[in-house]
Amino acid sequence: MPSPDRGTASAALIEVDHVTFGYDGSRRILDDVSLAFGRGQVTGILGGSGCGKTTLLRLIGGVHPVTSGEVRFDGEAIDARDREQLFKLRRRLGMLFQFGALFTDLTVFENVAFPLREHTDLAETLIRDIVLMKLNAVGLRGAAPLGIAEISGGMARRVALARAIALDPELIMYDEPFAGLDPISKGVAANLIRTLNDTTGSTSILVSHDVEECFQICDYVYLMSSQGRVVAHGTPERIRDSEHPEVRQFIRGEPDGPVRFHYPARSLADDFRVGA
Repeated sequence: MPSPDRGTASAALIEVDHVTFGYDGSRRILDDVSLAFGRGQVTGILGGSGCGKTTLLRLIGGVHPVTSGEVRFDGEAIDARDREQLFKLRRRLGMLFQFGALFTDLTVFENVAFPLREHTDLAETLIRDIVLMKLNAVGLRGAAPLGIAEISGGMARRVALARAIALDPELIMYDEPFAGLDPISKGVAANLIRTLNDTTGSTSILVSHDVEECFQICDYVYLMSSQGRVVAHGTPERIRDSEHPEVRQFIRGEPDGPVRFHYPARSLADDFRVGA
């Protein structure tokens, strides 16, 4: 099983072991994938759209059962059909959803307080203190009373990050945290991810298309192919220096290469002939 250089699979918090998965019997999204996410590390999962990056996060979170193989959290196999296990598991992880997924009818403060009220029996005074500390960590304590419509997209992403760390999770998963951000906000988000990981001692999994930001903050990187397989893994330096054609095309953003622009289809002439 591929594993980070700074440890073996047994030192990993999350292990994805020969996992195959497809939605409702459709084509395979993931095909015999094995990955390991080292404790205390920031690990990136890179790849083009549709290669299964977000699906991997869903399997780790127990949203779907795997078709075959096994996903393990701290050595325990995740059973997506075991509600009691999933409730305990999700208490130990935080999730930054793509585009934040904040509750638009709640204030900034109430958004961050939500997981604390849902998963704990803490007194409101303690919840208030924790929320303000989390917002302060992302630079938004002063925005606590604002509505979501009153803040920018970059600020909303930071609010979502404060919510993701509200329960001090062992594992934080980030789904496209840099999407739609301006260069300054992107840099702020990247620094926050790295700083929070190192300060809290958590383990972070980062799904992204953004090569440079990932290479700056990740300890280890996996690159997924459009066929739902791991085509390369290693330190950012190792991935950057790879001569593998698919890796080189993705890292350099080259339009021509093994990754095709067109989804597989019969010839254009055949399609026109059918419609005639």
